[in-house]
Amino acid sequence: MNNEPHQDAGEDIPPAVEDQHEQTNQPDETQAHASEELISAKLAAAEREAEQARDDLLRVQAEMQNLRRRTEQDVEKAHKFGQEKFSIELLTVMDNLERALAAAAEHDDDGVKAIYEGVDLTLKSFVDCFGRFNIAAVDPLGEPFDPDLHQAMTIQESPDVEANTVIAVMQKGYTLHGRVIRPAMVMVSKEVG
Repeated sequence: MNNEPHQDAGEDIPPAVEDQHEQTNQPDETQAHASEELISAKLAAAEREAEQARDDLLRVQAEMQNLRRRTEQDVEKAHKFGQEKFSIELLTVMDNLERALAAAAEHDDDGVKAIYEGVDLTLKSFVDCFGRFNIAAVDPLGEPFDPDLHQAMTIQESPDVEANTVIAVMQKGYTLHGRVIRPAMVMVSKEVG
């Protein structure tokens, strides 16, 4: 048998062994604390990246929505105003039909009356066609001069009307969906003086 007294579990551990045990545990706690800080830093960085990605996604979604809206507006404008050049070309035909009616109205000949009626019917169907495609005449006789719709060809003193009133229309203007495709050519009054 061993004569050395054995240590009970309840007996004190010598201080040198206890210090040695604390020294080995301390690096584990430091490492654990450093590991927690590293994990926290990585988590914070990941949260920032996720937030940045979310902001980028929202920005891209907003840009796509704006692009879709602009594209829809462009398509709508193309539908509305795609016929603008064609409409402008047709204005000359309309002017010629109106001139033909004015010239035929001056004659009492039966042959001319038949032509007048045919031209009048053609002009009416032309006006109906213009209406279906939102082409509107601008005939501003007696209205105040509007530089957005009218082009002043001459200015004349007139005691009968207020200044800046259209007193004669040399050529009607036209709009397509509210946009001027040809301004009305007008004579404008000015104050007598």
